[in-house]
Amino acid sequence: MFNLRSMFRRKPSAELLAEFKYIAEASDGVIQILADQIRWRNDLAIKTKGPKLMHNTTSDRFFHEGHEDEDSRSWLKAYVAHERNSESPPAFHYWTAVFTVAGALRRRVWIDQRRFQWTTNMYIVLVAPPGVAAKSTTMRVGLNLLQRVENIRLGPQSMTWQALFDAFILARDNLELPGLDPIPMSCLSIGIGELGTFMDPKNRECMDMITALWDGQKEPLKRMTRKDGELIIQNPWLNFIACTTPAWLKENFPEVQVGAGLTSRIIFVYGHEKAKYIAYPAQQVEDADYKDEETALLHDLQKIANLQGEYKLTRQAVEWGEWWYRHHFNGGKPAHLASGRFDGYLSRKQTHIHKLAMVLAASSRNELTITEEDLKEAEKQVSSLERNMVRVFDSIGVAQGARSASEVVVLIKNHGQISSKLLWQQLFNTMEERVYVESLKAAINAGQVTRIKDPNGGTDDILTYSGGK
Repeated sequence: MFNLRSMFRRKPSAELLAEFKYIAEASDGVIQILADQIRWRNDLAIKTKGPKLMHNTTSDRFFHEGHEDEDSRSWLKAYVAHERNSESPPAFHYWTAVFTVAGALRRRVWIDQRRFQWTTNMYIVLVAPPGVAAKSTTMRVGLNLLQRVENIRLGPQSMTWQALFDAFILARDNLELPGLDPIPMSCLSIGIGELGTFMDPKNRECMDMITALWDGQKEPLKRMTRKDGELIIQNPWLNFIACTTPAWLKENFPEVQVGAGLTSRIIFVYGHEKAKYIAYPAQQVEDADYKDEETALLHDLQKIANLQGEYKLTRQAVEWGEWWYRHHFNGGKPAHLASGRFDGYLSRKQTHIHKLAMVLAASSRNELTITEEDLKEAEKQVSSLERNMVRVFDSIGVAQGARSASEVVVLIKNHGQISSKLLWQQLFNTMEERVYVESLKAAINAGQVTRIKDPNGGTDDILTYSGGK
């Protein structure tokens, strides 16, 4: 066993070079690292901690369970550590990694429940105000890795049913397993910089099709056309990650999509501020270090893409899953999700957990087993998003009065403290006085804003944001 990081700090021996070539050269030739292409550096100063690129002869991966380094015990952890020189929230990197692994697995793995199957496809939306969390930049790192894996098909970023059907047709493939007939499927992964370019929430036909595809069931997608007659896609599978802002959700998502609609099938990952401030990311990690880690991630992602077959839950996983299911539907609803708007999401939380559990398992080992630890970690990660999910759902299907109140609160929050006269001056051109008065009153009654009487005895009260982050 040796550490590649230490190898790159000195001129490597011929033996080390030969061993590195052996472990990092993919048999299919997609990923190939030749010994004479490896660089070494005598004066390497690692500025921040990344995953340790260590080969263990018991595994054909760089990142796997049992690795002595915590950040290298799964592909997901290694990816997040790889993106350590980023201002984006760690959750953005984590769920980008989830999308990437799901995209590599495609529909070639599943959990069979007889009446239905759970597959790994995810609908993930990164939500943050403009310019705050580098949503698109974060997403593209994972997407760039995924598109370099053999046989991965990426779909169109602009959504029409015609474009989607064309992409599914090009993605047709067969899964061949011993003793079984070939299983036809069409698998697409899509990275979307702006959610609005991919879907029109007011187009019910489009939204209904995306909603149905999330379930990943064993049934064809059909469409009748005048030119080509009936188009049939066998076992379509759609996996996407998209970026948007709270403002876009407010303006475009109708209330009908809340509850049992598409929103209950989406993993919303919310970020309202930078995780840290990095003016020059390239100064935070050596270029060659970054490339070495990327090469190892790509190598392991190809190994993940080679997995195929049915995932089985261990006995302990089944027992824990049964306990969780009973608790979840008998008083286990969190207080902050008590609104009926979250009922659809809560009814599908079990599916979200098992989709993620397959990704977690594939991220750390080749065996097609789901352990109790996989389910617990999946539940932990999904539940960790729920506090901020309230903020996202508050942006969807919002009435005009609530939008106005939200605008008042945001202005006060950005100022920290502002006089009522100055606040009205800033809203004078965009809001009626009646609406302004009602919105301010609503914000105060909701505890989002505190009013302090004019110290001079006049009517120009001081308004302070008090609603928390």
